[in-house]
Amino acid sequence: MKNKKTVVVVGLGYVGLPMALRSKEVGYDVYGLDLDQSKLDLINQGKSPIEEVYVENLIIQFPFTATNDAAIIQKADIVLVCVPTPVDESYYPDLTPVIKASESIAANLKKGALVVLESTVNPGVSEEIIRPIFEKAGHIVGQDVFLAHCPERVNPGDKTWNVSNLPRVVGSFDQTGLDTALEYYRSISSGEIRPMKSIREAEAVKIVENSFRDVNIAFVNELAKSFDKLGIDIKDVILGAANKPFAFLAHYPSCGVGGHCIAVDPYYLIERAKKSGFDHKFLKIAREINNSMPEYTVEKLQDALNFVKLPMNDTTIGVLGLAYKANVDDTRESPAFEVIKNLKKHLAVVETFDPHILAKSTLQSLEEILEKSKAIIVTTDHREFIDALTPEVLTKHGILVVIDGKNCLDKDAIEAAGIIYRGIGR
Repeated sequence: MKNKKTVVVVGLGYVGLPMALRSKEVGYDVYGLDLDQSKLDLINQGKSPIEEVYVENLIIQFPFTATNDAAIIQKADIVLVCVPTPVDESYYPDLTPVIKASESIAANLKKGALVVLESTVNPGVSEEIIRPIFEKAGHIVGQDVFLAHCPERVNPGDKTWNVSNLPRVVGSFDQTGLDTALEYYRSISSGEIRPMKSIREAEAVKIVENSFRDVNIAFVNELAKSFDKLGIDIKDVILGAANKPFAFLAHYPSCGVGGHCIAVDPYYLIERAKKSGFDHKFLKIAREINNSMPEYTVEKLQDALNFVKLPMNDTTIGVLGLAYKANVDDTRESPAFEVIKNLKKHLAVVETFDPHILAKSTLQSLEEILEKSKAIIVTTDHREFIDALTPEVLTKHGILVVIDGKNCLDKDAIEAAGIIYRGIGR
């Protein structure tokens, strides 16, 4: 049956593009819908618009048509909604992309189709926002349209887990919608596809996953600040605690939390719970701690510069890394940009370099940024930086201060070379 079904993926980013390619790989007819013409052009040329090995390997073998014409939805038996769910500058959830995508789908959908929201949302969005959009357009949910939610679990740069083997969870408003969604996801993934008792439970799963990580990262970030005062190396302590074979899960401090999930999703639960009369104090504190880390990183730089009698004002600082995580080109919610903003507030001269994001870098090579800088802040633990930033290289270019925002460099070797080293909690 899957060979006779057509899948339309709305939103062709880090979530939607792998889903489109995997669906094509297993035999579905596939179309993609996106508003970014440059992205569409690359996809239609068999080129990946994102740096992702899984995508790059499939896009040549399993091409599909990508368009900005919403009429393509009329072909769909299954529609996957994979659009962003960001927050605004005040950290308030912005569901505009989901709402607009749903309105477009509702206006073009044929009877009997399944619509699956993969975008991360707070519990209640499918019931309170998406279902009414389809009903307003004249659809009867559970009869001529079936709505489901299967929260995405994409992990950019992961060489083990991808949409072909990831376990997933699925919820729907009715049994037919649930069964249809389960059939689809079981056809594309070898992982367990777990049915949830309600669509609201499915929505809650992803929020819980990422809030769990956010809270634990906040815990070690706060410990890092404490251990800096106590003269304790938190990296060694975490490795020691991880020696325990049960009841401990290692998380690590850094210059900040980035990505479209951990830095965003807790706000969706915080705001929705507030409307129901509950105050998520714990989640809010975790967000405050993690949001404070870019500024804390710059404070560590200021203290280190004092040791070498350099002012922040008018000193060239090299920021190494713009991506939010290692070895990818994804800049969503990257703490590097907050570090840069804080440096500029202190009137530092800021240069940037990311080998995966040259278009947004002010300089085009590691050699060049080291040559121009008096101090560096490592904001992304790219393999290129870990391999290249040896004491010999740093000394050769006259680097006086290293702020290791990812605790990824050899602290002892750098300090032995006479360079001021500061990590986060070490």
